[in-house]
Amino acid sequence: MRTMTRGQLAKKTGVSMATLRYYEDSGILPAPHRSSNGYRMYTEDYLVKVKFIKDAQMLGYSLKAIQETLDLLSHEEMEKDTLKSLVRERITDIQQHIDQLEQMQKRLAGLLLIPEDEIDSYIQSFRVEKKEP
Repeated sequence: MRTMTRGQLAKKTGVSMATLRYYEDSGILPAPHRSSNGYRMYTEDYLVKVKFIKDAQMLGYSLKAIQETLDLLSHEEMEKDTLKSLVRERITDIQQHIDQLEQMQKRLAGLLLIPEDEIDSYIQSFRVEKKEP
């Protein structure tokens, strides 16, 4: 099986060596085997794992959720239905977020319809009047 150094893995994946180190330190990526001279040696499956992490981040998954998914994927008993279920859950989360953003947008648009004199009065309520001695 072909192996590569951290620098080679970083170059192939477009992820910095510091990011790879962070992934290892936080447990998102398993610690690689070390060569006799102490170098970390990564196998080809690390390419797949790093690509998965990058893709999942682009889809809005947190690193914690990515780690949990990678943990699930590493178990032989995981079914493809489980992975599909995780994707469905993410779609639901995204839809809820979209709904919340649309509500915020409506509220903000409503603020633009407030008459100018009401806005002036509102702003004035935050200003402290200075008392003359």
